[in-house]
Formats: sequence, structure tokens, C-alpha cells
Amino acid sequence: MASTIPPQKPAPRQATSLAARAFQLQRAFATLDGDVQPLKALAATAGLDESTAYRILQAGKASGAFQQAGRGQYRLGPAAAEVGMHAMMQVAADHGEAAVLAGLQAATGAFVWLYALTPAMGVPRRVCVDYAIGDLDTADLGMTVDEVITVGRSLRTGASGRVILAHLPPSMQARVFAEPAPECAGPGVLSDDELRTSLDVIRQQGYALGDQECLSGWASVAAPVMHGGSIFGAVLVLQAADTWPTNPANLIALTVGAAAGLSREMDDATTAQVA
Repeated sequence: MASTIPPQKPAPRQATSLAARAFQLQRAFATLDGDVQPLKALAATAGLDESTAYRILQAGKASGAFQQAGRGQYRLGPAAAEVGMHAMMQVAADHGEAAVLAGLQAATGAFVWLYALTPAMGVPRRVCVDYAIGDLDTADLGMTVDEVITVGRSLRTGASGRVILAHLPPSMQARVFAEPAPECAGPGVLSDDELRTSLDVIRQQGYALGDQECLSGWASVAAPVMHGGSIFGAVLVLQAADTWPTNPANLIALTVGAAAGLSREMDDATTAQVA
């Protein structure tokens, strides 16, 4: 009797390949301008043929990962947002940032804040998730709680806001520019043209300097905290403008080093979880 060959199970890498294609398609939504995208643009941006992209989109509609917004038009669905929120919660878990921020505060003698990127009513904003102030008094900032929240959440104001804004895709940047700067912003707040010009400089040099943008009488330096190549937030060092050094090279180096350290901590933690 001739031997029979048992049916072979699909190789695991085939499933992984399909998952990778679905992820590429999700990333395409973040890369392209606007919320609703045509199939052709999504496929081209994701590096997929249109038939493959179509099958993934149709399969994702059932789970809520994608929504059809018209003939050949798609947007991300609520399930994609839910997954994103869970991912951000895991990334934001304490990976030693308290020690890093405390060390930065001790080295600079300034206010130190850690901001994270967050969506609010469809507009990218920042929120303070941790801080280190040592013996300093927040009353010295001279703002009400409402003013601190208002000016502190906008990506149009301050070094930390611009650092985050510089690393967002154009579609998200456009939403930020569609809103005016908070009325309670400091006298150094940048115009639209100045703000746009600063973003390229920030990406090139890896940090941003702020001169009384959020608060009158206060200067700052901020550096991006990245996770998996995407922007997570920013580390900010805030100091009274009249004590700001003529050459802030040391402040810049300390802030950039702290932000880079936090970025490594997050990426290492993710790698350890996968392993």
C-alpha cells in the first residue's frame, strides 16, 4: 500500500505575514492625511496590492477595526481606538520614570514634567502623567489651576507641545493648527508660521527651547520620548527666565538624555514582554 502524506498545517509565518499586512494597513491610516481614505491610497501606502488590502478591510469591518465610509472609502473603526488605548496604558506603566525625573530635577534644580500624547475630542493634546519638583512651589508659576490645564494641554504652546507636534503625522498636525492658541498663553507664544518653521528644526536637533510661551517669566527645554519609533510624549524642564543660563547646553544635554533614557526603558520593557 502506498504511504499517504498527512495534510500539512499552514506554516506559522503565513499567519504572521497576514498580521503584518493588517498592521501595515492600520499604519497607513496614520500616515495619510485625513480620516477617510480610498482603497487605492491605503494599499499603496501599506505596500499591498489592492485585492489584499480590500480583503483585510472587509474582514476588519466585522470586528470594528475598520469602517466603510462610502464606495471604496474607509476609516479606522472604534475597535482600533480601543486597542490603541490599551497599548498606551501599557506603555505608560511605570518603567522607572520616577527615578529618571527625580534625577533630572536634582541635576537642574528646575521643575520637571513628563507629558504624554492623548486624544481629546479628536484633537491631539498633551497631559502631564508625572513630575518632579523637589522643594519648589507650584504657586510660583503664577497661574490658576484652570489656566495651567488650558495652556498645558495645547500642542500649540510651549516646548513640550511643539516637540510632540513635530513628531505627529501631517493629518494630526492640521487638527492642532485648526485651533487657536489658548488666550492665557504667555507672551512668547509663536505665530502659525513660526510654529510650522520650528517643527523641522525640532526634528533635526532633537529638542525644543521655549521662551515664555506657556507662562510669562518662564523658559523651558523639552525633548521627545519615543516608543517603537512613534511619539509617546515629552520631558520638559521649566525654569524662571531670569535664571535661565546664557548657554543652556548643559540643560539641553540633561533633558535629551533623560528623554532618551525613558524611551529606552519603554522599548526594553516591550521587548521583555514579547520575549
